[in-house]
Amino acid sequence: MEAQEFIRKTVTENPVVLFMKGTAQFPRCGFSGRAVQILKSCGVKNIVIVDVLQDDAIRQAIKDYASWPTIPQLYVNGQFVGGSDIMTEMYESGELQNLLDATQ
Repeated sequence: MEAQEFIRKTVTENPVVLFMKGTAQFPRCGFSGRAVQILKSCGVKNIVIVDVLQDDAIRQAIKDYASWPTIPQLYVNGQFVGGSDIMTEMYESGELQNLLDATQ
């Protein structure tokens, strides 16, 4: 499956998807680790994690998919939310919790 198609299918078929470096148990960068901690703090149980370090095509394609140059990238209900900086701001304001509550 082509990388763009894999991404489209993954984000549209799963309520919460995080493209990150590493896994939830072993993040490979601080920003990815922070993103996972924020999602856990929001009580999200069903997160689909895609480790972009496992596939260079996906690692590049995800940047093109959202026109966003950095990883991690969070998608909720098929929509791009942002990276760890935006997630942090939304978490601190309560906006992220409200968005994620709609997926439960």
